[in-house]
Amino acid sequence: MGAVRQYVFPTARIIIWAVIAAALVVLALKGAELDPPDALQPTGEISESVIEVEKGSVTNAVTVPASVVTDPPVDIKATADGVIAEIQVDDAKVGKDVRVLWIKSEELVDPVVDVDEETGEETVTEQEPKVTWTSALAPAAGTVDVTVLKDQAVTVGEVIGTVSPGTLSVSGTLTADQQYRLVGATGKARVTLKGGPAPFTCTGLTIGEAPAGGTEGGAEGGLEQAANATGAVHCSIPPKVKAFSGLGAEIEITNGNAKGVVVVPISAVLGTSQTGTVWAVPEEGAEPEKREVTLGLTDGLQVEVTKGLKAGEQILEFTPVDDGTEGGVDCEDMTAYDQAAMDGDMGTVRAFEEECFG
Repeated sequence: MGAVRQYVFPTARIIIWAVIAAALVVLALKGAELDPPDALQPTGEISESVIEVEKGSVTNAVTVPASVVTDPPVDIKATADGVIAEIQVDDAKVGKDVRVLWIKSEELVDPVVDVDEETGEETVTEQEPKVTWTSALAPAAGTVDVTVLKDQAVTVGEVIGTVSPGTLSVSGTLTADQQYRLVGATGKARVTLKGGPAPFTCTGLTIGEAPAGGTEGGAEGGLEQAANATGAVHCSIPPKVKAFSGLGAEIEITNGNAKGVVVVPISAVLGTSQTGTVWAVPEEGAEPEKREVTLGLTDGLQVEVTKGLKAGEQILEFTPVDDGTEGGVDCEDMTAYDQAAMDGDMGTVRAFEEECFG
């Protein structure tokens, strides 16, 4: 046993250390094989989400940031050529169609010529001009401000004064999407004043072009919406409602309500007004088919399909829209691929799969 300890164990130790030293020398000279045999490839599979078309209800209600504004003065215009003969009302409140002033118009009349039959002598008798009196009426109820003087000459259509109605309205701007949703909307809307009374109904709803350079919209986000405005909405505040010019407000306009109709998420439709496109899946595993549909009401989350689709059919939940990246993706940018997969951007996902993964 003593011989084993004295000769065998030390010899074994020397051999082991020699092997380790040789291995280290080989690694130092050749280096470790660190490169994988093949480039990294994604192992996950992207499947398009398919949903079943159902029936439901949709209410097309649009809320618009707005502000309270003073209704502008209405022009009083001359209705005849002539001179101001008499001003009956100025700096006073009147009702609509009340006479504000008289306009005197004179029309020359040809003189009368008499001829003496015996002598042939002519006698010319001048005639008084024909005088016409025309009244200018207040186009609206309010406070009259006449801007012309007595005996001043005026022409038809010339502004001779204004009527300030002293009433208030709410006015806001619309984006293009909101304009489409409010096509044909008239009548009434529901208004909420910031820090004011309970919501109330305003009347005389009108929708028109956006004001040039306007910044209407007192609610949060109103200035940003006004910068992108393509239209404007306006309605009158009832006299019994206490309000002040400049107050922020919101106008809620309901333009249709449908129940028991075919509805789909807006993510499934290319287009949100009048016409659109969906991708129908005829059977499990089949390729989606592009289909044109007719659209109705929308609430911003789902849209009514009035023609081209029936309840129970299968469609893609997200439209496979070509966003311009297909055929031009960076195959080394796998982060873009992963993000597209998480966002459901099937156009980008397909572009990667076809161009980069074969």
